[in-house]
Amino acid sequence: MAVKIRLQRHGKKNFAFFHIVVADSHSPRDGRYIEQIGSYNPNTNPATIVLNSERALAWIKVGAEPTLTARRILSYEGVLLRHHLDGGVAKGALTQAEADKKWNDWKAQRDSKIEAKVSGIKNAAIEAKKAAKAEETKVNEARAEAIAKKAAELAAKAAEEAAAAEAAETPAEEAAAEAEAPAEA
Repeated sequence: MAVKIRLQRHGKKNFAFFHIVVADSHSPRDGRYIEQIGSYNPNTNPATIVLNSERALAWIKVGAEPTLTARRILSYEGVLLRHHLDGGVAKGALTQAEADKKWNDWKAQRDSKIEAKVSGIKNAAIEAKKAAKAEETKVNEARAEAIAKKAAELAAKAAEEAAAAEAAETPAEEAAAEAEAPAEA
């Protein structure tokens, strides 16, 4: 029986997540499996991977073959590195202490990369919000300036019209006043 470590699709259309399972290579993709060893959600940024590394390592040691995507996930989680280091210890190329030190150094480096990516994403979002707010402020200032300019133009027009109306009323009032003045005499 050929055993594979592979992904089993779940979720809905255009929003899939996957279970990482150990299954017989002849069973269907979403069919029976021997053991579920984790899950993978590519919809988050960075992708969320939950993996029982000890069980994955145990299955790899007994000969389970990961598919290409599962191999990448196992490599990302360090299972394949751990298997490689354990092989070196078994051959006597390095001691268990050296293997553990290499493993811990790699794990610390990987965790720092993930943390840097997460903080970079957060900082990019904050910067995008600041840029959007600055752009909105510019637009609002331009609108306020345009409204003030329009109000000033309307006020000037109203003043001109009032002055013209006053100027038009003044000769009529003077003529009326002159007409009344001779009649009184």
